[in-house]
Amino acid sequence: MTATAEHAAEDGMGPAPRAPWAVIGRAMLQALLVAMAVLVLYPLAWMALNGFRSNTEIFNDPFALPQHWSFAAYAAAWQNGVSQFVASSLLVTGVSIVTTVFISAWAAYGLTRTRIPGQPLVTGFILGGMMLSPTVALVPLVRMMQDFGLYNTHWALILLYTAFRVPFTTFLIRAYMLDLPRDLDEAARMDGASEGQIFRRIILPLCRPILVSCVILHILFAWNEYLFAMIFTNSPSTQTLPVGLTSLMSKHGTDFAQVFAAMTISALPIVIVFFLTQRYFVRGLTEGIGK
Repeated sequence: MTATAEHAAEDGMGPAPRAPWAVIGRAMLQALLVAMAVLVLYPLAWMALNGFRSNTEIFNDPFALPQHWSFAAYAAAWQNGVSQFVASSLLVTGVSIVTTVFISAWAAYGLTRTRIPGQPLVTGFILGGMMLSPTVALVPLVRMMQDFGLYNTHWALILLYTAFRVPFTTFLIRAYMLDLPRDLDEAARMDGASEGQIFRRIILPLCRPILVSCVILHILFAWNEYLFAMIFTNSPSTQTLPVGLTSLMSKHGTDFAQVFAAMTISALPIVIVFFLTQRYFVRGLTEGIGK
C-alpha cells in the first residue's frame, strides 16, 4: 500500500471495502435478471426464427437456426389474411384507445376537480365497474348487439372494450389527478377559462405520464383480447388478430412456418410499443399509484 493510500485509509477518506455478502447478493440478482430475460426473449426469438424456415426444417430440428433465410412464410401469412386481421386490430385498438382514455380522463376530472352531488356515491359506482365479469354478461350483450345491428362489426368490439376498460382507466387517472395542485385551476377560472379549457389546456398536459400508461395498458388489452373478439365477430373482415390467428392455424395447421410467421407479425407491434414507451409507462404508474 502506498503512503497516499495509507493516509487516506487512516483519515477515513478511502473507498470502503464492499461486504462479501453484498457482492454475492448483487451477482445473484443479476444472474436472476439474466435468466428471466432469457426465459422471456428466447420463445420470441425461436418463434421469429422458425418463420424463416421451411416446414421440413422445423420438423427435422425445431431448435436449429434457418439454413436458408426466406421471407416466403411471412409473405404467405400476410396474404392469407393476416393483413386483414392487423387492419381490424389497429382500427379497434386505436378507436377504443381514444374513447376510453378521453371518457376516463373527463370522468376523473369531474370526480376530482369539481363538486357534484353525491360524489362519493358516483365514484364508488364508476369504480365498482371493475368488479363486473365480462363472461357473466355475454348472453345479454350478444342480444343487445344484434338488436342494435352492431353484431359482427368493429363497433361492437369498440363499445365493449371502452365500456369494460373505463372503470379501471378512470381509477388510474383519478389517483394521479388527486395530487395535482388546484392553484392552477383557480388561476385559470379567474382568467375566465371554462371547465373544458382547463381540462384540455392545463389538466391533460399535466397528466401526460399516466395517460401514456393508460394507453399502453389498453393496447396490451385490446390487441390480445380473445373472448369478445371470438363471440362478437364471425367473418374474416371483422376478426382481430387473436381470433384470426386461430382460424389461420386451423386452415394451415401443418404449415408451422406460416403459423410462426403470423404469430411473430402479431407480437412484433406490442414488443416495439412497449420497449419504446416503457420509461413513460413505469413513470406514470409509479407517480399515479404511488401517490
